[in-house]
Amino acid sequence: MRVLIVCGAAETEKQYLEGVKRLYRNPDVAVKIKTRDKSPLDVVRYAAAFSKSNKNDFDEVRAVFDVDEFDITEAVREAATSDVNVAVSNPCFEFWLLLHFVNRRGHLSSYKQVRALLCGHLQDYDKARLDFARLEDKIDLACERAKEIDEMREKPYANPSSGMWRVIGQISPGSPA
Repeated sequence: MRVLIVCGAAETEKQYLEGVKRLYRNPDVAVKIKTRDKSPLDVVRYAAAFSKSNKNDFDEVRAVFDVDEFDITEAVREAATSDVNVAVSNPCFEFWLLLHFVNRRGHLSSYKQVRALLCGHLQDYDKARLDFARLEDKIDLACERAKEIDEMREKPYANPSSGMWRVIGQISPGSPA
């Protein structure tokens, strides 16, 4: 399987996914990671356009982005019509990282709140330099937690949630996704 993943941030998501690729080295999956530090709609459009211009290069296209302060309705709608699967983290990607340490299900108001909680586990957390080694042994646990949250929600992309478990499931052999 050949997967294109377009991340809606400059560093953190890409660094994390590069770490996942190195960790699993799944010979059955080739992953290309691109970044597009823009709105969710721009990320979806870029993923669709990149995939289209590289026809037949990818079996699956994913857009990874945060809700943050965005209304993601149009991005999700356009993704559905463009054969782009989304992995939304609400309120932010750092919620996905937090799931490596705790099973948090209560509403989170902002990136600032999530970052404060995450720093309780990764005191020196730096968005620009992710220390993947401190997360890698907890990936399966984060996937299980995120999947449980998704399955109990009536509304997709509710706060808090993260679809990253589906992305990991494509990259990792034997993932709970």
